[in-house]
Amino acid sequence: MRDKVLAYALQNAREHDGKAGIGPVMGKVMASIPELRSDPKAASALVREIVDQVNSMDAADQKIELDRLGEPETIKRKRKDTIDELENVPKDGIVVRFAPGPSGPLHIGHSRASILNDEYVKRYGGKFILRLEDTNPEKIDPEAYRMIPEDLSWLGVEVHETHLQSDRFERYYDIARSLIESGSGYTCTCDPEHWRERKLEGKPCPHRDDVVEDQLERWDGMFDGTFSAGEASMMVKTDLEHPNPAVRDFVGMRIKDAAHPRTGDRYRVYPLYNLAVAIDDHLMGCTHVLRGKDHLNNTFRQEFVYRHMGWGLPAFIHYGLVSIPNTILKTSIIREEMSRGNYAGWDDIRLGTLRALSGRGFMPEALRKYWYKVGIKSVDVTFSWENFNAMNKELIDDGTDRLYFVADPVELAISTDIPLSGRSPLHPDHRERGYREYEQAPHDGVVRLSVPREEIAALKVGGVVRLKDLCSVRIRTMEPLTGEREDLSVSDVRGGGGSIIQWVSSSGVPCRVLFPDGLVQEGRAEVGAKERARKGQMVQFERFGFFKLSEEDGIVGRFAHK
Repeated sequence: MRDKVLAYALQNAREHDGKAGIGPVMGKVMASIPELRSDPKAASALVREIVDQVNSMDAADQKIELDRLGEPETIKRKRKDTIDELENVPKDGIVVRFAPGPSGPLHIGHSRASILNDEYVKRYGGKFILRLEDTNPEKIDPEAYRMIPEDLSWLGVEVHETHLQSDRFERYYDIARSLIESGSGYTCTCDPEHWRERKLEGKPCPHRDDVVEDQLERWDGMFDGTFSAGEASMMVKTDLEHPNPAVRDFVGMRIKDAAHPRTGDRYRVYPLYNLAVAIDDHLMGCTHVLRGKDHLNNTFRQEFVYRHMGWGLPAFIHYGLVSIPNTILKTSIIREEMSRGNYAGWDDIRLGTLRALSGRGFMPEALRKYWYKVGIKSVDVTFSWENFNAMNKELIDDGTDRLYFVADPVELAISTDIPLSGRSPLHPDHRERGYREYEQAPHDGVVRLSVPREEIAALKVGGVVRLKDLCSVRIRTMEPLTGEREDLSVSDVRGGGGSIIQWVSSSGVPCRVLFPDGLVQEGRAEVGAKERARKGQMVQFERFGFFKLSEEDGIVGRFAHK
């Protein structure tokens, strides 16, 4: 792997007068070495180390080393899960931002923008900015300031700068005042509903063209208490004849007498979305703005701010909308249900938060692969859980041990005069990893095991059933469930119409499993589940599904997928 990275760095250095660039090398590495994509931070550190190594070599040594390794094409695997190229990419890389509101942790929908922005920075070099847009004090969860960076770290997103809009009010005030002074903004004391009606009719607000001195007097009055909330606002001029009424003049600043979780009552004049975003995107040097096409009207509004201020426009990219079926995402609903005790927390298995996905054993690389395939196309899409589950299974299957789990257990008493022994591989495709060894000694001529109630429903007295990887049993009674060991092979049992069922010994551990539809099933798992729960590991309960285990008042398994 290190040689592959070195080959790309040497090739890039040859193409750029002996100096390799971190951004271009990172892009090629992430596109062609899938092993590195699961840990972007480690990949970035490795690329930086090797690029520094290459740049310290003279041209002759670089050529010798590249000849030894061979051209990267000979070790390159074409990546299928790639995304479209960007246009207008500066030579020194791009600057992008991911700007959620801190109303709660991130969810599946957020992962699209964050991953795509991160991918482009890794491909072209540059900077990923996290900007928390916290200018609506009534919709802030103070814990979100901590949770959002944690969620991005879990996704493997590398954040280069973090900004909070609540730290930037003075910048917004300066620009707003400049807009008023230049005649591109105005202050309005109309009734808000009346102002909206005139806007829909394409008619100007009576204050729109007042002299600047009167505009600024009202502006100052918004700060000194002359006006109360709703009595005065700062507006940004656009085009009153614009065919889309939503694009006509918009509110840039408003009075809001509400305590902010971070700044308290220090400010009472709050910027609204379109003014704050336009200012920040410019001042932070954003070269590309990626967002859903539901932001098209916002882009039109923000472009007016850019033109008023004489700023160059970034590249705006609007991708199609995504609907995520059967998934609860809205933070206000989740918080309300949490307060009622209906959800255990932000990681409740029924939710679509990244914390819930992590708790179920989904890998961030699965989300990354999924959004690569969706890309930045303008068509609307529906999130496919089936495809996402398949991508995750591909990632986790090889590394996940198999265990037995018995739901709604029923005791089966087996008469036998010898111990029952057997073994099952930890993974059927990797037998070199070892086996689960079973030795069930009889007590008073009986071995007692647990079997699933659902699977014994079809059993009949006199029939034979095979306990997987252990022994065959002929049923003697159904209530209570008893039987006796018989020397019959798996093929004998199948040939006689018998079934093969799972089982758990008397040393098995209680375990409850949770499903995203709210179903909870109690059962027993192999004793090996206890250690894996302590470590928070994934297992595949055979014939049941993949689960991430944890210790929470006993062993709990959270269902990922089949």
